Order: sequence, then C-alpha cells, then structure tokens
Amino acid sequence: MLEVFRWLALGYAIASRLGYVCYVGFALRREEQSRLFTRRDGREAGFRRFRRVASRIMTNDGVAFVAACVAGWGTLPTMGIPRAVLAAAGVVLVALGVGTKLWARATLGADAYYWANFFTDAPEVIPARTGPYRFLRNPMYTVGYAHTYGLALVTASVPGLIAALFDQAAILAFHQLVEKPHFERNRTVSAGPTLSDDHHR
Repeated sequence: MLEVFRWLALGYAIASRLGYVCYVGFALRREEQSRLFTRRDGREAGFRRFRRVASRIMTNDGVAFVAACVAGWGTLPTMGIPRAVLAAAGVVLVALGVGTKLWARATLGADAYYWANFFTDAPEVIPARTGPYRFLRNPMYTVGYAHTYGLALVTASVPGLIAALFDQAAILAFHQLVEKPHFERNRTVSAGPTLSDDHHR
C-alpha cells in the first residue's frame, strides 16, 4: 500500500508540473498573440489576474514536489554512503538552489518573475547582466533547481529525485518553447555580447 502511495505522489507531482508549464505557456502565448488577459481587463489588471492564477498553480506544483519527496522517504539506495553525508550534501544543494533563485529574483524584480513583459504594450527586453546573470545565462532554471535535488537527497527519495529531474526538464523545455522565442522577438539591440538569454526566471 505504501508503495502505491509513493507512486501516486510522484504521478501527482508530474501532473502538477505539466499543469504548471502547460497553463503558463498557453496563457503567455495567447497573451502575446491576442492579449488574452489585457484585452478584457486592461494591462495592469490583466497581469494581476494572470499572476494570481499562475501563483496558485506554482504553489500547488511546489507542494506536490515536496509530497513526492516525503512519500518516497528512505527509498534511495545509499551505495555505502552514510545517510548523514547524503543529507548534508542535500542541505548544501537546497541552500545553493534557493539562494540562486532569490538572488535572481532580486536582480530582476518580482514582476519579471511572473513574466510581466508579456503584458506590456511594446515589450522591450534587455538581457540581465547583474546578479547571478553575470555568471550564468539562465540561473533560475539551471543552478536554481539545485534545491529540488537537494530535498530529494535529504529525504533519500527516489520519487523525489525523479520529480526533480522531470521538473527541471519541463521548465527548460518551457523556456525554449515559450520564453526564449518571446525574448528573441523583443530583444533590445545593444552593443556587445549579451550574457543572459533568460529574462524572466
């Protein structure tokens, strides 16, 4: 019974991530093409409505991931490595991932975290060159996902590790299919090379 519960938790985590990237991707594409939200509510209200729904979906996705980790507690083979060592490595990864995300969000601002430039009348995208973007092209979706692997290690959870891999793969696909094309269409021409092609997350 416990084994079934573990895989149900993993299934829910995967479904939640699919719901997240599919809803946000669809909504942003529609907004860019036909002003799905702003046509009805105006720019500011439309963005707030999208952000409210996206925030709930993202919160559910986070809870589902944690549930997958907890449900799979102790299922990861240690291969002779002491559990305390795995847990300590996990804590370091959690700190690295959360720290990177917070740093990137502070650099871009809260509205950028929710794709605000999809809602502007004449989007002008300037690649970030400060904060973690000085070192990484896409800190939110690369190093910024270290905390998911860290939590999977802390809980020694196979479902958690699978969910972490799926979550990062899904968000990177979302970036390639939705964010990056938008960024390229609205890139501000500037002198010199750009250091970041990730303008949102």
